Amino acid sequence: MEKKSFLSKIYPFGKGLPKAPAKKESSHRRKKPFSFFLVLLALAASSCKDYLDVVPDNVATIEHAFKLRNEAEKYLFTCYSFLPKNGDGWYNAGLMSGDEIWLPQASQTHWHPAYRIALGQQTKDAPLFDEWAGMRKGNGGWNDHLKIYRGIRHCNIFLANVKDPNKVPDLTPEERIRWIGEVEFLKAFYHFYLFRMYGPIPIVDDIPATDEPSAKRMPVDEVVNYISNLLDQSVEKLPARIFDENKQMGRITQPIALAVKAKLWLYAASPLFNGNADYAGFTDKQGVALFNPTYDQNKWVKAAAAAKAAIESAEQNGHALYKYTTDVYNLSQVTKTQLNIRNAVTNRWGTEHVWALSNSYFINERLCMPPMERGSQNSRFELQAPWSAPIKIAKMFYTKNGVPIEEDKTLDFTNYSAVKVAGAEENFNIEANYKTARLNFDREPRFYADLGFDGGIWYMKDGNPTGSDVNTFYVKSKNGDKAGFGDFVNWNETGYFIKKLVHWESTTNGTNAPTWKSYPWPEIRLADLYLMYAEALNEVQAGSPVAIEYLDKIRERAGLKGIVESWSNFSKNPSKYTSQTGLRDIIRRERLIELAFEGHRFWDLRRWKLAGEELNKDITGFNIMGKTPETYNNERVVFSQKFITPRDYFWPVGNYDIRRNQNLVENPGW
Repeated sequence: MEKKSFLSKIYPFGKGLPKAPAKKESSHRRKKPFSFFLVLLALAASSCKDYLDVVPDNVATIEHAFKLRNEAEKYLFTCYSFLPKNGDGWYNAGLMSGDEIWLPQASQTHWHPAYRIALGQQTKDAPLFDEWAGMRKGNGGWNDHLKIYRGIRHCNIFLANVKDPNKVPDLTPEERIRWIGEVEFLKAFYHFYLFRMYGPIPIVDDIPATDEPSAKRMPVDEVVNYISNLLDQSVEKLPARIFDENKQMGRITQPIALAVKAKLWLYAASPLFNGNADYAGFTDKQGVALFNPTYDQNKWVKAAAAAKAAIESAEQNGHALYKYTTDVYNLSQVTKTQLNIRNAVTNRWGTEHVWALSNSYFINERLCMPPMERGSQNSRFELQAPWSAPIKIAKMFYTKNGVPIEEDKTLDFTNYSAVKVAGAEENFNIEANYKTARLNFDREPRFYADLGFDGGIWYMKDGNPTGSDVNTFYVKSKNGDKAGFGDFVNWNETGYFIKKLVHWESTTNGTNAPTWKSYPWPEIRLADLYLMYAEALNEVQAGSPVAIEYLDKIRERAGLKGIVESWSNFSKNPSKYTSQTGLRDIIRRERLIELAFEGHRFWDLRRWKLAGEELNKDITGFNIMGKTPETYNNERVVFSQKFITPRDYFWPVGNYDIRRNQNLVENPGW
């Protein structure tokens, strides 16, 4: 029996979940929903407003909400309902606001507030992706149901009532403890979510006595310690794992809480928050410094300890790196390695998913996958593929030798757009005898697992009647080709498609609409924890061999040799991993590759203070107007991206809130 999230089990097809506001979409997007599931979700959600419309000021309503277990449980799910909808690119700031995924520039059909941030259109007059607006009671907006401060308010109401032993008399002591722990976690996570966006934020630890705005921003270190302590409190009350998987998948466990704590301290220890002199003069209205300009090495110690604790808890409770071991199609080792990588993300409730968001399944597969050669589905509405990766992202992946393309002493990528013909040895990565760019040859398995490209093999279970990876789907994306430029709204701007996020068992062949096999969005994978631990260890102990050991676990799953062997044998800088600076560069690149297209790069570039460098580079792609290999495989500038330092490292609070609350100060540069 398929595992279901606790929300979908108790409230089928979204019943009882928050009603999503109408998105400001193009008529093209509104014509047809993404899937039958989403139609049911929208219909059910639109009619289920009974407990979500609880008004905090209405005492009678609140008292009624906590008279009985059944109503209190509904309020518990209200607190859960503010978790980010990261499975939809429309709502995932980390996925769409940076430089990792790009959209067609000549059409605004797929543009949305997160992507407009990538275009440099953020403003303090009307902030895009404005989570601060949740401080305003009754505020509307494009993502009204995601107002995180409103979620914190509901958490505080819940805790104030459920902690009262005289409330909810039919609640068992064990349930009361667990529910309190879950909501303490949610309250902590919502604060972390805002901290990552805005830096110093108000700590909202109780129910405001009045709706008059008076909250003031607290120093970064106080915010971090508050969140960390709240997570510690929650861990003591949470279950180690979910045993009733049919009813409770997606509810918070100890490994989830410990993983978020590890991420919190990783951010706190990183350059953006740890001794950042750029914000040395940033104070509140009373002159209190909001950033500590003094570097604190002990934050890395705490980050390493938190990551280790999270890993131990996850592994003890059944989490492990995913590996494809159930082959029934006699697949090549090349394809099986790629499925190791793809399924680590798309496998439903997989063991690698320390935290999968049960409230948010990935719904954008059609925005990733184009029509395929040897496939009979040619509709550019059903297979749209406007999500594209810039060439710099394609360059980021290693060579087949496991080192960066600019470091490999045995392979020359100087003329990476030169046309080359695929030989028989490439037949599971590139269509035989196909002419494509040099950049697409001799690359690591994650390159081929994550990216589609002109001439690239795209394995899907229905790409061959037998399920084989021989004579299966491949991409042709030159101008006029099935996957190339030509549709009036749906085309790929750079020539690189996002294969990683498409479930390999989705049914895309045939003339009927595809049947997408969706999956809960993997907010935190075990590989992420390994990378966190390695990064923190290297900062505590330069060139840490244990850090390398954890990197090698990930590389082995990805079909690569270990760090020491790869750099010693193939790098122009063979001793790079022996220094703290060198290993830091390796860890960061490994993280960007392993977690590509999962919404982490946007935040990592910021916390490393590298966004000012990376997000001031041009977005480039191949010449999608070209009709021959020679004219197509030429790099062109798609967009000249701009990032203003230090302004763009944090969201603006916005003029409206700054003016109405005299205690607030705006982020520097805004």
